[in-house]
Amino acid sequence: MSDSCKVAILGATGAVGTELLELLQTRNFPVTELKLLASERSAGSTLKFKGQNLQVEAVTDDSFQEVDLVLASAGASTSKVWAKKAVEAGAIVIDNSSAFRMDPEVPLVVPEVNPKAAALHKGIIANPNCTTILMSVAVWPLHQIQPVQRLVVATYQSASGAGARAMAEMKTQAKEILDGEAPTTDIFPYPLAFNLFPHNSQLNEQGYCQEEMKMVNETRKIFGYNELRITATCIRVPVLRAHSEAINLEFAQPFSVVKAREILSQAPGVKLVENWQENYFPMPMEASGKDDVLVGRIRQDISHPGGLELWLSGDQIRKGAALNAVQIAELLVAKNWLRTPVGTF
Repeated sequence: MSDSCKVAILGATGAVGTELLELLQTRNFPVTELKLLASERSAGSTLKFKGQNLQVEAVTDDSFQEVDLVLASAGASTSKVWAKKAVEAGAIVIDNSSAFRMDPEVPLVVPEVNPKAAALHKGIIANPNCTTILMSVAVWPLHQIQPVQRLVVATYQSASGAGARAMAEMKTQAKEILDGEAPTTDIFPYPLAFNLFPHNSQLNEQGYCQEEMKMVNETRKIFGYNELRITATCIRVPVLRAHSEAINLEFAQPFSVVKAREILSQAPGVKLVENWQENYFPMPMEASGKDDVLVGRIRQDISHPGGLELWLSGDQIRKGAALNAVQIAELLVAKNWLRTPVGTF
C-alpha cells in the first residue's frame, strides 16, 4: 500500500466534519486528494485545507470513485444510504454515526483499547458514541489490571453533542433569558441555557434512553466483555463543548487508589488532573480543544471495599468523535490495513 491516500469527508460542513478537516491537517495525515461531501444545501460552500479553499460537493453515487478512505459524520440515516455505496466503490468507511456500531460484522474501535479489531473490517469501521469513547479510554487501563465487575456512570453532556446548531442555540438562549425573553427551543426540546435535563433520546420500556443503552452495549462490545454489569444516566448540561462523567467502578478486590493514579498517569490518551489542596480536577472548559481525556478525583468508594470513583472531562467533538476517527485511519495506514475490503458487507 502507498503511504498516502485519497480521502473523502462525508458531512464536511458539520461540527465534527470541520474538526476532521483540521485534524487531517495538524496531524499530517497522508492525504493526496481530499473530497468534501455534504448535502445539496451545503454544496458550493468552501472550506480551507492546507492553505487552499476546497469546494464542498453534494454527495452522489459517483462521489466515492477512486477514494481510499471515507470519514463519515453525517448521521445514521445518511450513513445507511452512502456507506455501502462507498465500500462497493472500493473505499474503507470510518463511520461516526450509530448506524453500524452494534452490527456484529462491523468492528467498533477505540485505538487505545481494541486496535486489533480494526483489522477485521469488511469495509466499514464504526466510531463509538462520544460518551463511550471517553469512558473507555479511562476505564480500560484499570480493567486490564483487575477486571471491572460493575460500572455505574453519570454523564454531564454538553451542547456540542447535538452539533453546531445546538451550540448556537444555547448561546442564543442564554442571551434571551438574560434579556427576559422566552428562550428559543428549535434543536432541544427544553431550554439548555441555565438548565439541565435527562438526555432527550428515545426511552425504552425499562426507562433507559438510547444514549444510556449505547454506553451499555458499546462498552461491552469494545471490551469484549458481554457480562460486564453497567448502568448509565445521561444528562444534558449547559456546557458549550466537552462532556464530563462521574464513574463508579466495582472490583472483586480493593483497587489501590495510588495504583490507579499511577496507571492512569501513564495511560495513552489520558491526562491526570488532580490538585487536592486546591480542589482542582478535570473541567470541560479545560478539556475543550484537547486531545487527551482529563481524568482525576480518583478516590476509594467509601460504600464498597472494592469500589473506585473517578471523574473525567473530554472534548466530545475531538476525542469523542473526530480524533478517534482519525486515529483509526492512522492505525489503518500504519498497519497496512487500509485495503480493498476482504469480504462483501
